[in-house]
Amino acid sequence: MTIRNPIEWSWDQLRLAASTIENATHSLGHIEERLHSPLPEIRTISIGDLRDALDKGIDDFAAYRVDVVFLCIVYPLVGLILARAAFGGGLLPMIFPIASGFALVGPFAGIGLYEMSRRRERGETAGWADALEIFHESSFGTIAFLGMVLIAIYFAWLITAQAIYVVTLGPAPPVSLGAFVHDVFHTTAGWALAVFGIGAGFIYALVVLAIGAVSFPLALDRDAGLDTAVRASIRAFKLNPVPMILWGVIVASGLVVGSIPLFVGLIVVLPVLGHATWHLYRKLMPQ
Repeated sequence: MTIRNPIEWSWDQLRLAASTIENATHSLGHIEERLHSPLPEIRTISIGDLRDALDKGIDDFAAYRVDVVFLCIVYPLVGLILARAAFGGGLLPMIFPIASGFALVGPFAGIGLYEMSRRRERGETAGWADALEIFHESSFGTIAFLGMVLIAIYFAWLITAQAIYVVTLGPAPPVSLGAFVHDVFHTTAGWALAVFGIGAGFIYALVVLAIGAVSFPLALDRDAGLDTAVRASIRAFKLNPVPMILWGVIVASGLVVGSIPLFVGLIVVLPVLGHATWHLYRKLMPQ
């Protein structure tokens, strides 16, 4: 094995970074070029297709578990940091919104997993490093823009959740976790918090499901324009309301359950759902 000198290694890293920035800049300009691209054919699916997509997602995870665990380990770490900040900052009521809000950025968080499933589908190599090739895709600008939209929705959800707490159990923070749980389940204000919180969360989740369930894998797979990707996702939702809503429930439930044991479960839940989302996309829009 050849040991390279630090100057040569540093120069190569700078060249790689410059190449990545150049590709990203070109991708951002590519958004305008691909606007109004043709809307693809969209199929109707059944609830059985959801089960099959999950089975294929589990199969992909089993094939690449070491790579996807490495790729997805950042999300539990981010969750733990946010949870610790919430506890330390007197934001105990925000723990559940933070955990459940992962579902809102899920379509963007899984983009590397879509690439791995796509490569496996083609019989190509599909390690975690290959997943990073999305940064060199011409569609990266579209994907990045859609990702920023979902992140903005996530923060809007957190602001909404905090506002609901303030007008129900707030504005003062709870004195302890036990007191907070007691107030939620045994007071009128606590029930109001739960009802309005779940209602608002459902609306946010419905919006994300409609615009994001198909748009990310479509942009990656076919270099669809920004408006085309969103319109196709909304169209898929309209054609398959029951399966798509059920899929949203599966994703949200999985992410919440994966977040409960200190977010560690996300190391498994995220890759399975990410791979499964790709296969669901394939059922809606086959090659």
